[in-house]
Amino acid sequence: DEVRMLRILAEIAGNAIHRSRLHEQTELRLRHLLALRQVDRAIASSLEIDLPLITLLDQLDQQVGVAAADVMVLDPHLNQLVIQARRGLPSQFRLLTDSRSQFLLSEIVAQRQRVILTDRAQARAFLSDFADELLPPQFAAYVGLPLVAKGEVNGVLELYFSQSLHLDEAREMFISAAADQAALAIESARLFQGLQQANIDLESAYDSTLEGWARALELRDRETQGHSKRVVELTLELAQRLGVEREQLVHIRRGALLHDIGKVGVPDAILRKPGPLTDEEWEIMRQHPVHAYEMLKSVEFLRPALEIPYAHHERWDGSGYPRGLKGEQIPLAARIFAVVDVYDALTHERPYRKAWTKARAQEYLRQEAGKTLDPQVVEAFLALNV
Repeated sequence: DEVRMLRILAEIAGNAIHRSRLHEQTELRLRHLLALRQVDRAIASSLEIDLPLITLLDQLDQQVGVAAADVMVLDPHLNQLVIQARRGLPSQFRLLTDSRSQFLLSEIVAQRQRVILTDRAQARAFLSDFADELLPPQFAAYVGLPLVAKGEVNGVLELYFSQSLHLDEAREMFISAAADQAALAIESARLFQGLQQANIDLESAYDSTLEGWARALELRDRETQGHSKRVVELTLELAQRLGVEREQLVHIRRGALLHDIGKVGVPDAILRKPGPLTDEEWEIMRQHPVHAYEMLKSVEFLRPALEIPYAHHERWDGSGYPRGLKGEQIPLAARIFAVVDVYDALTHERPYRKAWTKARAQEYLRQEAGKTLDPQVVEAFLALNV
């Protein structure tokens, strides 16, 4: 009976130990899952690469107990590794030496193999004289993993340990998952940067096209050379003085460039007529803001710039065209541009008159403030002392 009782007690104790180990393993896996989830959130919430990688290195420290770590990003064009994020590394590791870089590129990147050095003896056997360069004396073990996303190696994850390394299954799985997340973070950042550059290139191409249109309009309308450039620069300066938000300035710039785009719908016989226009001809001329609206309304990226081409001939007192808008019914961008356009036209020579002096043109603006021009915009313009 005593033997039987001892066997039962031993079985109960064994089951308790087993359950305790299972409980510990379950808790450990849960902690690892929560840690990986934090990294996932950092990747999802950031368009840059640094925050996700720093979060990942912090979690490796907390969950695996690494003494130091870094993530290196591969430049595929130069075939070079650059340290993107680091934690606990000695100062001399801020830059890669040629021999260390060559080792990482040949052993981890090219062969897509992880390198695990469990202690210094193994490091010396594996690396010979190069051991201290990859594994400094203050560290006892090293793990290097390739970061692979969509079949391409885009970096290396390096982990340094202060004691000889004995990786259990749970920690090994966590390190592998962390490497996958680092690769994902790098890939996501590269995709975003590529998209940003594509958008910049596209916007640059758009703006170059608009500038070409503006120059062509000047030639057709026999405007004084440089009119578009001057009114664009001065309109932007005045808009900033009036507190227009920065993100709106790009639309104001495009609108100023295209302020007379609707004149492509006006016949040359009217547009370039040397003498006064008849009432019928003025009726056709006054349709050019409507032509601008019809031309640009379907171009999504130019729609926010329509306010100037469509409304810069409206007048503060309601006497303008094409819609007879009055006061603050007129978009602010159009009110700003109207003041600049009038001033530039007056102070530059035209075929039908001499240029006015700046003082005379400024006095004219004062007279028109509250009549055809927004008085507050006029006041702000005069304060520029152009």
